Amino acid sequence: MKAKDYNGTIKVYSQVPKTYNNIINFHLLSDSELESHGFYDVNTPSYNSNTQELGDIEWDSNNSRFTYPVSDKTWSETLAEMKSSKIANLKAIYNSKLATTDWYVVREAEGGTALPSDIATERGNLRTECATKEGEINSKTTKAEVADYTLPYLD
Repeated sequence: MKAKDYNGTIKVYSQVPKTYNNIINFHLLSDSELESHGFYDVNTPSYNSNTQELGDIEWDSNNSRFTYPVSDKTWSETLAEMKSSKIANLKAIYNSKLATTDWYVVREAEGGTALPSDIATERGNLRTECATKEGEINSKTTKAEVADYTLPYLD
């Protein structure tokens, strides 16, 4: 990927143009030839998308390339609000998993067949896991830690 500064406006090219300023096969020029026309490499730094974000592309004069600055995200929610939201999502995941065996519980409650022990154990384990993860979320002390906490995927 290359970019060029047009009087303060940086244009990013996913591919170098085939023709530029009446130069046919412009895209076949070497990097140094492209640079002589103002086309330089673009650096997209690695970053944590949960807690960081990319800014607007800018010229990096130290490295003679264009790059995106990385900054920490800011959140409008309070730490408590972020925890509450994350925990609500966590509980929704576990409730969805528990819902697949709810019919056993309803059947037993209505005087039918007893809840099988393996199902009771699985449901208990799910509740314990959920409570443990809720505790992990509540132990976070910064917004970035809460944002970066990965919720489980239960199939």
